[in-house]
Amino acid sequence: MIAWIIAAVVVVILIIIYISAYNGLIKGRTYVQESWSQIDVQLKRRNDLIPNLIETVKGYSHYEQSTLQKVVGLRNQLVNSSGDDHQKTMAVSDQLSNSLKSIFAVAEAYPDLKADKEYTKLMEELTNTENKIAYSRQLYNSSVASFNLKIQSFPSNIVASIHHFKISEYLQVPEEEKQAPKVSFDK
Repeated sequence: MIAWIIAAVVVVILIIIYISAYNGLIKGRTYVQESWSQIDVQLKRRNDLIPNLIETVKGYSHYEQSTLQKVVGLRNQLVNSSGDDHQKTMAVSDQLSNSLKSIFAVAEAYPDLKADKEYTKLMEELTNTENKIAYSRQLYNSSVASFNLKIQSFPSNIVASIHHFKISEYLQVPEEEKQAPKVSFDK
């Protein structure tokens, strides 16, 4: 009789461990999805700001059309992407960020543009949005690390393999951004 009670208690404990591991995996996957949606929200916010910025800059810089066209093209590519391939989405987003730096540089050549209140406001909002995108990327990678740890740790790794949970990929920093900038004070 005692053997049956011990066996029942062991089974109940195993069921509780299984349920707990499964719920932890679901929670981790949900955090990864939610942190990606934060990136998506910030990308949309930036995409909504870009047309206003382009219109403001157009009035001042007639000679910078190729830069503006590149920004518009990348923005459209980002808006029309499916969002399923996070690495591809972030690669286009990184290209767009680099192109936006060119627009920031345009202001240096046009002092009237630099003084324009609308331009200044848009640049401030874009800078804040770029910072939020960077923070959201960090949050995403932290969520992925936590989720991947659960998938690889015992006993949740058993539950993960039974339910076909897959390891999520980290967002990578583009190679060109890993290189240290060259600073020179020589003329």
